Amino acid sequence: MVKKILLLLFQVLIMTSCGEIQDMENDPHGNFEALWRILDEHYCFFGEKDVDWDEVHTRYGERIDDEMTREELFNVLADMIDELKDGHTNLSSGFRTSYYRKWWSDYPQNYNERLIQEHYFNYNYRSIGGIDYGLLSDNIGYLRYGNFSSAIGDGNIDYVLQFLSTSRGLIIDVRDNGGGDLTNVEQLVSRFITKPTLVGYISHKTGPGHNDFSEPRGFTYNPIGGGHISYGKPVVVLCNRGTFSAANNFVAIMKNLPGVTIVGAQSGGGGGMPYSSELPNGWGIRFSSCAILDANGKSTENGIEPTAGCAVDMDEDLERQGIDSIIEKAISVLSQKR
Repeated sequence: MVKKILLLLFQVLIMTSCGEIQDMENDPHGNFEALWRILDEHYCFFGEKDVDWDEVHTRYGERIDDEMTREELFNVLADMIDELKDGHTNLSSGFRTSYYRKWWSDYPQNYNERLIQEHYFNYNYRSIGGIDYGLLSDNIGYLRYGNFSSAIGDGNIDYVLQFLSTSRGLIIDVRDNGGGDLTNVEQLVSRFITKPTLVGYISHKTGPGHNDFSEPRGFTYNPIGGGHISYGKPVVVLCNRGTFSAANNFVAIMKNLPGVTIVGAQSGGGGGMPYSSELPNGWGIRFSSCAILDANGKSTENGIEPTAGCAVDMDEDLERQGIDSIIEKAISVLSQKR
């Protein structure tokens, strides 16, 4: 399914972007206009961002000077795309890549890896294929997946779930997981469904207007099958503002599955599939170009809220005592599902 989405996205962007910046000069004004136009015609989240892109053009255009250095130009262009407040939108040159960080930096951390390793496992946890796992008190399973860029492998997942099969509930911790490969999302989700399941929709740009989108097309995940191990007991997924992109997509999918509770803080978002283009001077621009919606047709760009009654931040006083308030909330939720 992921390969089909990527192929569709590639075809659409090729058809709509050929020749668009060929008429722009390779000077500060030309590069500014090229960047603004690429985003104006292909960026997919203007509706969610509530930004007046024409006003942005006027305001930042006044800062462009043909005598400015390349570093000065880069700074202006980076500031301009930061108006979108999108961690998927980055400008890259030979000397720097811009990155919007406030989607997570203005919020509590809500994750302390050392605390979990020391106080919940006494460093006696297991690791395989990018996953840390073990059993917490009260026979609660814990699975930490820190990066969806890490290939996990069906055999590894089988081994982990076999070890955790006697647990009466499972915590999946994707706090500070910045995303990665959507194939790994599908691979993990397949262990928690028992039938083909509609997990979301994809909608791509069909024209240069901010509201020119295709009808959302649903996509389905299948259960693992083939003799592999699934997990059918209650599950709690932990997330925070550092849960972004593919990890954000994972939270959105899991939230709509029966028996799954989302605990922690609202995730960081990043609900679009990124695509890259190029300015006349060779600088690259990567941006969100294709919107991924959840199973209810709702945008995931601004993050996923925890299940009702399950929003919680880490308590600093308890953290100093070695207690993770978010894990404790998850244990409480699972303990009530006896």
